[in-house]
Amino acid sequence: MRNAAFALLVFLALGVAAYALVGYVSLPLGALVHPAMQPDFSAHPAGVYTHVFAAALALLLGPLQLSARLRRARPGLHRWTGRAYLGIGVLVGGASGLYIAQYAFGGPWARLGFAALAACWLASGWLAYRAIRAGDIDAHRRWMMRNFALSFAAVMLRLYIPASLAAGVDFATAYRIVAWICWLPNLAVAEWLIRSRPRSPA
Repeated sequence: MRNAAFALLVFLALGVAAYALVGYVSLPLGALVHPAMQPDFSAHPAGVYTHVFAAALALLLGPLQLSARLRRARPGLHRWTGRAYLGIGVLVGGASGLYIAQYAFGGPWARLGFAALAACWLASGWLAYRAIRAGDIDAHRRWMMRNFALSFAAVMLRLYIPASLAAGVDFATAYRIVAWICWLPNLAVAEWLIRSRPRSPA
């Protein structure tokens, strides 16, 4: 069951990353979003493109960081992909996410939700980095699990929005709600997984 869940996580993360990379490279800016969001996208192209490509990198590299098999077999690769994940995916993606959150569609409630997500993403990435620099591998793993749960918000956003529209919720209302539920439940699940695992020896 655990292997199947991890395989599904990898499939969804890679699928959304590929969707974003192909869509934002080959289509005009705003083509992949609801028409109501297009003016805000068009007004801030640098912030949007920076966030999309950095966050896509985080989705591509994140599953590698969670793979115990890769950590054991290729520790050097794990370290280098971890640096790219945190230094480009999370740092650049989080900073640009914090910037574009102030222009998010849906009013103050949606903007606050996306800003809080970006701030938590940056903070957990910093704590994961600080833990590994201090040699605290167990704390590093816990913070990386929390951090990737926040990276996975990009996937849940793209699942919840169409599901909400299919359920008859209007887009503006759905977007305000999804700005929060695309990441808070992820964080709760990550915390449950962390607390249910025995900690490694110091």
